[in-house]
Amino acid sequence: MSRNRKFNARIVVGTLLTAVGLSLAACGGGEETRTGAAPEKITFSILSAEGQASAGPMWQPLLDDMAESIGIPVEPFFGSNYTILVEAMRGNQTQVAWFSANSAVEAIDRADAEVVARTVNREGADSYRSTLIVRTGSGITLDQVLACGKRFDFGLGDALSTSGTLAPMAFLFNPRGIVPEACFSTVRSANHQANAFAVATGVLDVATSNTVNTVFLVRQNPAIAAQITEIWQSPPIPESGIVVRGDLDPATKEKVRTFFLSYGQGEGVEAERQRQVLAGLEYSQFRAADNSYLNPIREMVADRELAEARAKGDTAAVTAAEAELQRLRSLREVQP
Repeated sequence: MSRNRKFNARIVVGTLLTAVGLSLAACGGGEETRTGAAPEKITFSILSAEGQASAGPMWQPLLDDMAESIGIPVEPFFGSNYTILVEAMRGNQTQVAWFSANSAVEAIDRADAEVVARTVNREGADSYRSTLIVRTGSGITLDQVLACGKRFDFGLGDALSTSGTLAPMAFLFNPRGIVPEACFSTVRSANHQANAFAVATGVLDVATSNTVNTVFLVRQNPAIAAQITEIWQSPPIPESGIVVRGDLDPATKEKVRTFFLSYGQGEGVEAERQRQVLAGLEYSQFRAADNSYLNPIREMVADRELAEARAKGDTAAVTAAEAELQRLRSLREVQP
């Protein structure tokens, strides 16, 4: 889930990336941090628009259990958008992270990260869906949205959000040749929570969201949830995952992997307590996974790159994107 609270994402991301870089330089961190040795602590990044006050109570019990299991202190690192969190991992400011699938791809490509587990929701599914939402009673239909005409104010997600940006572009807009900036009256970028509130209060006519955000809204703010109606759902997309820096001490990395794969499993009082912690996060367990589970996301990225290449009339780029898209489709084990 993406939860960037700012609409002008490019300005905010640029400012915050500069701040992260300065912070790492001032602390003597970043790429100069020694690797291959067991760390004195693990910093675990968590996306939260509201910071520790919002996400802390949900995640802290799991982080405490993780620290006890691996024998190393674990501290949370809260960020308001995925770009900042990927950059923090690239600079070794964080070593373990909970990322949406698209952001996990970014972390693999830019921060030399690797997947150790994937999340499973309370119903046992390890996928979810991107959605389009409108205000309940507005009468806005999907056909009206796709007709464009600069009629509606539209909200996209964080630039690295799988469900907020990548999936709706790959599954809804790109196949129809729709460019949101040319289609809608205004296009704003924000996290799912901010977009949901904007739609519920009439600030936005339409916005992207996802089925996970819907669950959280119903639980945490039912009055807002009641003001929102879904008019589109994407095919299933991979759920979020747990990623670690590739140069993390191998023994520590294996302890982290073992912790997540065994958490909430088995019988007894302790296993039941752990399952309650997972339930608070809307999860039931973590399943084994590696980087290949993100191939559906890479397929969506290739689709986006193909659309961009066609728009530019770049024949060589079109050929390369088509080849990559075909390669990824051939690897697909389950049709979406």
